[in-house]
Amino acid sequence: MMILFALTIENDSFVHMPEILERKDLELLRHLQVDARLSNAELAELTGLSASACYRRVRALEANGIIKRQVAVLDAAKCGLRFNAIVQVSLFRHDRSHVEQFVQRIQTRPEVIECFATTGDADYHLKICADDADTYNAFLDEFLLGLPGVSRIQTNLILKEIKQTTALPL
Repeated sequence: MMILFALTIENDSFVHMPEILERKDLELLRHLQVDARLSNAELAELTGLSASACYRRVRALEANGIIKRQVAVLDAAKCGLRFNAIVQVSLFRHDRSHVEQFVQRIQTRPEVIECFATTGDADYHLKICADDADTYNAFLDEFLLGLPGVSRIQTNLILKEIKQTTALPL
């Protein structure tokens, strides 16, 4: 069992999350990862908490950044985004200004849905989602290849999605 933080409640209000998550917090998080649209009453019933205790715990999890946000998970293909790739990017040197500019510029591009600084052959791995190969090629030519410090780009096309989840193994 992964235990990260704990909820402390004093005088019916949350105070902070120390080192360990309690079992009920993990249970709340498991349910919310499956369906974040559950009402407070439904969530309380599923976890055996009172509605007020459930509400306080969820608000504390949000206030402490454990729950970052709630979003809709979309089907990229049904949204017309049929080109998906993992792109490995290497920089010439790890010059601070090149790294900072790369990170700042990557964060502005909607095609880049994930970006990781990694060890191994490449410095960064990007997950790209685009309309088609032409749109991706324009992204490469007009943006990625023009970033200072980029020395190598390797594109790996995603042929088939085997597993995709946002749920953490709590």
